[in-house]
Amino acid sequence: MYDDVLVPTDGSDTITETLAHAIPIAADNDATVHALYVVDSRITAAAGEENSSAIERSLEADGREAIDTVEERATDAGLETASEIRKGTPSKILLDYADERGIDLIVIGTKGKSPREKVTSLGSVSERVVDNASVPVFVVRDVDSSD
Repeated sequence: MYDDVLVPTDGSDTITETLAHAIPIAADNDATVHALYVVDSRITAAAGEENSSAIERSLEADGREAIDTVEERATDAGLETASEIRKGTPSKILLDYADERGIDLIVIGTKGKSPREKVTSLGSVSERVVDNASVPVFVVRDVDSSD
């Protein structure tokens, strides 16, 4: 049913719970696990010209670590992996990647937000992906979302 499962990661602790769901789904289907990290161009743009390069390098290093975590767990489960770091607006890049790579399922983590937090942050990446994806999206709420 699923040949290619996308597991986007932002390097946060939510990936542990997300992988607890994504890996068994991928294993049951002998699917390739795609790990994707997006360097948020809005962050680098807000940093200003003099700081943007250093911040981008730092985010790319964080991205490599985040992707390594996904790859390691998938490989340990005997699954094939594909990984990439891209730059741009996270929800748009995730959706573009899914379309380009023929992804069958997106498994994405989210932290629970209060209605007030949702208003101030204008929604979340996971909400935008759910609203706009052309494939099924499995949203995993972090069990320790009390932060």
